Amino acid sequence: MTAEYDFGMIGLGTMGRNLLYNMNDHGFSVSGFDKDTKQVDTLIKESVGKKIYGTSVLKDFIDSLKQPRAIVMLVPAGKIVDSVIEEVKPFLSKDDLLIDLGNSHFTDTDRRNEQLRKENIHFMGAGVSGGESGARFGPSIMPGGAKEAYDRVADMLKAVSAKVNGEPCVTYIGPGSAGHYVKMVHNGIEYAIMQLIAEAYHLLKEIGGLNNDELHETFAKWNKGILQSFLIEITADIFAQQDDLTKKRLVDMILDAAQQKGTGAWTSEDAMEQQVPIPAIDIAVSMRDLSSYKKEREAAEKILKGINIENKENKDVLIAELEQALYFSMITTYAQGLSLLSIASEKYKYGLKLEEIAAIWRGGCIIRAALLESIRAAYAKEPSLSTILLDESIAQKLDQSQSGVRKTIQQGIENGIPLPVMSVSLAYYDSYRRGWLPSNLLQAQRDYFGAHTYQRIDREGIFHTRWNSNVQ
Repeated sequence: MTAEYDFGMIGLGTMGRNLLYNMNDHGFSVSGFDKDTKQVDTLIKESVGKKIYGTSVLKDFIDSLKQPRAIVMLVPAGKIVDSVIEEVKPFLSKDDLLIDLGNSHFTDTDRRNEQLRKENIHFMGAGVSGGESGARFGPSIMPGGAKEAYDRVADMLKAVSAKVNGEPCVTYIGPGSAGHYVKMVHNGIEYAIMQLIAEAYHLLKEIGGLNNDELHETFAKWNKGILQSFLIEITADIFAQQDDLTKKRLVDMILDAAQQKGTGAWTSEDAMEQQVPIPAIDIAVSMRDLSSYKKEREAAEKILKGINIENKENKDVLIAELEQALYFSMITTYAQGLSLLSIASEKYKYGLKLEEIAAIWRGGCIIRAALLESIRAAYAKEPSLSTILLDESIAQKLDQSQSGVRKTIQQGIENGIPLPVMSVSLAYYDSYRRGWLPSNLLQAQRDYFGAHTYQRIDREGIFHTRWNSNVQ
């Protein structure tokens, strides 16, 4: 086998095959490998006349690549990644490069990086967002690892990535697991925004009484304004989709029990470890969990009483207020995720450039939105900004939209409609904007029952009081 192909692709499922075609479209020859011969046959059939090779024989795949080799892996995260590495490793040579484009946990990426470094094999963990369409026509890519490894493949990554104003939606994120960490937080933000949109749907459907056509029109209109984003766009499409089996709208035939692959929960876990508040993401993860209790919820509906829902006569007012509420909540959601990245950058020594991260999220990825241009501008103005909430332009947007979120949450409370992410988004904002919080009472309680001590506002030091306690 002649070593004539620029890059290798392990994993020829829909994502891997689409990205392989994307690479080839931009002038790179690519060799593909998959143990599943059906996937290989599909690749061969679809790539006639192109500089693409497909095989289910690992040695043939490795031998087909130019040295030093650069191999992309697009396989499910977890043990499968380790298994692939172990299988391919005996065929690799010094300075070969493995790139994991799956949703691997960042700690696994650090471990793999360290192990392969000892064997003189380069390893990169890179986050990719954009789904099947993004893989084929341009995703947002978040590569981490050694800078010299990134430099080897930078031209290819820039070529296949999405473009915004001619700028590629890829940048070197940082060393080690930086790429997969940023993708993890991206997914956490994605969880929260999806839940926010679901909450808006709940209000529009039950209080506004909007049918699917009206929902489609509302979201399509929103996508032309301040809420312009990929998730709002596809939501408009969803309400118009007909079910081939029943001829009803498909959204009404889908079971209301959401699933998840874990990346949102990973974000919450690490944020708690670092003591960074991200309540919008936390509650979004919990709501997916709660939705899975379908049978219990159906039983509870017969026992637990709420309040009668009053349909709002003026739908236009509800829609206008809800547009502001979504905008406000989306801003605070991005703020929470980016604040976590700011803290993680210091802890893990990633050296993250948040302006560049916001820039590459503007196109290709699932959380792309017009709002990200304002966020990018905030970090361009002040790179060390601890939170976008302190940017004057962002603060003004929040001020202008907070009336809508307050009125919307009130509507939810009065009608028994749960708005968990929207509610915590406002609570986060109201807590952050206050110079005083009642946490002094918490510290007094902790010292009262557990002698945990406290600090004072009038002098330095750590203090403990012998309270008039009946606690034994």
